[in-house]
Amino acid sequence: MTHNSGIRSQATPKPRTHAAVFIDFENIYYYLKDNYADLPDLNNYLFEMLRNLQNYLERRLGLHCIIVNAYADFERLKFGPQGNLFLMGVETHNVLSTDRKNSADMKLCIDAMEVLYTRPDIEGFVFLAGDRDYIPMIQHLKRHGRSVFAVAFRGNISGDLLLNIGQHNFIDAMALLNHDLLARLEYSARRQREVADDERERDEARSAELQRREGESDDDFGIASGMNNGHDTAIDDEVGIDRRRSWPAQPRYVDVMTADFNPAIPIVDEEEQICIDVLLKHYGRHPEVWMSPYLRKLSDALPRLADYERKALLANLESAGAIRVEKRRGEPYDYSIIIVNYNHPSVRERMPGG
Repeated sequence: MTHNSGIRSQATPKPRTHAAVFIDFENIYYYLKDNYADLPDLNNYLFEMLRNLQNYLERRLGLHCIIVNAYADFERLKFGPQGNLFLMGVETHNVLSTDRKNSADMKLCIDAMEVLYTRPDIEGFVFLAGDRDYIPMIQHLKRHGRSVFAVAFRGNISGDLLLNIGQHNFIDAMALLNHDLLARLEYSARRQREVADDERERDEARSAELQRREGESDDDFGIASGMNNGHDTAIDDEVGIDRRRSWPAQPRYVDVMTADFNPAIPIVDEEEQICIDVLLKHYGRHPEVWMSPYLRKLSDALPRLADYERKALLANLESAGAIRVEKRRGEPYDYSIIIVNYNHPSVRERMPGG
């Protein structure tokens, strides 16, 4: 009797944990579209991913998904996926938007909070999303003792969100695609890079030809030899007219004393070079750059890094003499600015036309 009771006890299946899945469909759709070209069967990749995700959650994590919601402005997506999502047991929520970025975030967060407070039987929350905007909601769920998982592409998840989720609760979306689909995605991405490289080479050739013609034009009018083409430079100086082109072949920047920076060290780290590129792209002619707006732009360029990691990159640039960070007094709060060393060799070689 005791022996049989033991057998029955071992055979009793462990109760599954109920889970809710929230899909920022716009986010993953546009990530694939932007990084792997606008494939005609793009939705098929997403359907395959969702099917494999549900199997993974059920078999590997013991999560029984009883709520699966997807959010997007579906009317703006090609080849409307709502019918197939319905057949897969996914409830779609159409969120009208004027800008594809973050259009579904608020509705998704509201529904997740509603599930938290009205469905105590749901212990696991799974989010197909990578934006750092979800961090407050994720922290709130964790404070209420819920298990939280994030599914995203490595290149599309915020480092800060990953830090809050924990590496052990992160599921790489690429691992949810079979080998054939992965091979097709990689081929499409390679073709898109080749097209972009060809276009960039044509743009550079056109720009070089335009500069050459402008140089010939300047020589014809005597500008290169010091002639002013009939203009009185004294009058120009008096009224503040600057007749130089807005972006000459050899730009003249605000003269910042090199001695104010640390000794120049070459910048070879790829992520540090991206930091310089963002500075030059958005603030190339500014003598001073406000830290907070710059960090927001840098988070778009380096989304996989946490905020403290991006700040560490700036500390490295300062040590290498490429920038200097200064604290300034302000009302109601103090603030920080970045001063760029435009004479730093690594900065000069990354300048447009440099």
